[in-house]
Amino acid sequence: MNNAAANRTGTTTFADEAAIKAEVAKQFPDMVAVLQDLVSIPSVSAAAFDQTHVQTSATAVADLFRHAGFSDVQILRAPKPAKPGENGEPPLGAPAVVARRPAPAGAPTIMLYAHHDVQPPGEGWDTAPFEPIIKGERMYGRGTADDKPGITVHLGAIKALQALGKLPEVGITVFIEGEEEIGSPSFKNFLHKYSDLLQADVIVVADLGNWQVGVPGLTTSLRGLVDGTVEVQALGHAIHSGQFGGPILDANILLARLISTLHDDKGNVAIAGLYEGKPPSVDYTEADYRADSSLLDSVQLAGEGSIASRLWTKPAVAVLGIDATPVATAANVIMPKVTAKISLRIPAGQNPPAAAAALEKHLLENAPFGAKVTWTLNEAGNPFQTPDDSPAMQLARDSFAAAYGVPSVDMGAGGSIPFIAELLEVFPNADILLTGVEDPDSRAHGANESVHLGDLEKAIVAEALLIQGIAGLK
Repeated sequence: MNNAAANRTGTTTFADEAAIKAEVAKQFPDMVAVLQDLVSIPSVSAAAFDQTHVQTSATAVADLFRHAGFSDVQILRAPKPAKPGENGEPPLGAPAVVARRPAPAGAPTIMLYAHHDVQPPGEGWDTAPFEPIIKGERMYGRGTADDKPGITVHLGAIKALQALGKLPEVGITVFIEGEEEIGSPSFKNFLHKYSDLLQADVIVVADLGNWQVGVPGLTTSLRGLVDGTVEVQALGHAIHSGQFGGPILDANILLARLISTLHDDKGNVAIAGLYEGKPPSVDYTEADYRADSSLLDSVQLAGEGSIASRLWTKPAVAVLGIDATPVATAANVIMPKVTAKISLRIPAGQNPPAAAAALEKHLLENAPFGAKVTWTLNEAGNPFQTPDDSPAMQLARDSFAAAYGVPSVDMGAGGSIPFIAELLEVFPNADILLTGVEDPDSRAHGANESVHLGDLEKAIVAEALLIQGIAGLK
C-alpha cells in the first residue's frame, strides 16, 4: 500500500520519547515471551472447544496485570441475553479481565481494550498453531495477531512507563474481553453491569491493524454487518433426478441463480436501497491488494470505484457457507431445498435494520422460477465512524508517527466490530481510538497467523507516548 497519503507529520513533542524507546527495547524480549506464553493457551471461545482454556487464559492475563502493579484486578462475567422461551437465568458469558488504576480527582481515565479469546485453529498450518514460533521478523501462531498482541502492547506500555517513573497521574482501566471471536454475546450486559468500573474518557481498542509493515494506521471507520440465512425450496421431498429431471430445477441451481442476482455484471452490489459513503482519501493499489489477498492472476476485481472505497465505504455481500448434500454422499435425486449463509457488510451511514430489510426484499423479489425463499436474520451490527479531528485522535496520530518514524494513515476497515457501537451507547462522551498491530500479511483468522515483531515493539512505544499525552487532554 505504498501510495498511501499520510495524514500527519506530527506536531506534538514527547519529552520522554528517547527514554521510552530505550526502555521498551530493553523490556521487549520479556514482552515477546509474554506473547508466546499467551499464544500457547488454546483459548478458543467457540462452544465446540474446551472452555477451560478460556478460563486459563483469563487467569494468565489477570496475573500479568497484578504483577504489573494493578491492585484491583478482577475476572468478571455477565449474563448472555435471554433467548425467547428460555427459563431461568441465562448462562454467563466468557470470563473477562478488568484491571484498574483509579484516576486522581479531576484526572482523565483511559481504557485499554483487547481480547484474549481466539478463533479455532482451522487447517493448513505450516506449524502447530498453539506452539508459537519465531521465523525471521515474525511470530507465528493462533492469536499472535488477533488479539493477544493487544494485551502485550497494553502491558508493555504500562511497564515501560513504570520502569521510568513516568506513568502519568491518569486513571487506567485495562479491559480484556473473552468472547470477541464469537460476537461478544454478553458484552452489552457486561458494560451495563460493570459500567462503574469501566467509565473512561478515552478508549483504546487494540484489535485492528496498520497500513503496512512499518507504516502505522489508525482505523477511523468500520463497516457494519447484516448476517443471516436464506433457504430456497422447490419440492416437498427429494425425487429421482432421471424420472423427474428437466422441467424441475433442483434447489442448488435455484440458489445459484438467486445468489447471482446479488451483484450486477460488473460485480457491484445490486441490492436496491443500500447506502454508499464518501470515497476515502487514501487508496490501496491493485497490485498490493492482489498480493495481500492472494487473488489468482486470472481473477478480475469486482465492482467499480477505488479499491479502498469498495473495501470501506461501499456495501459488500458474500456467501459464507451452503448447507447442501456433500459430493461423497450425493444420490441421483433432485434436492428439494438448500440453505446458504449470507453476510452483508454496510458502510458508516447505513442503518442495519434498513439494510437487512433491503436484503430480504431483494431475495424475496428475485425468487427464481417461483421457488419458496425464506430469509432468517441472525445478526445486525452497527457501522462506526470516528471524528477525525478530536484532540485524542490528533494525539494518537502524533504518538504513532513518533514511534514508527513515519506519519500514520487514517484508514478504514472492511470488517465489523459491533461492540464498538455498544461502547458508544454506554459511554457516549468517550473518544474511541482503534489501533492494533496486524498488517496485510498477518492472516488473522487464517492458517499461519503472525505478527511482525518490529511493529509490535513500535506499537508499545506508541501506546506509552499516548498514555503520557492523555494527561494533558482534559
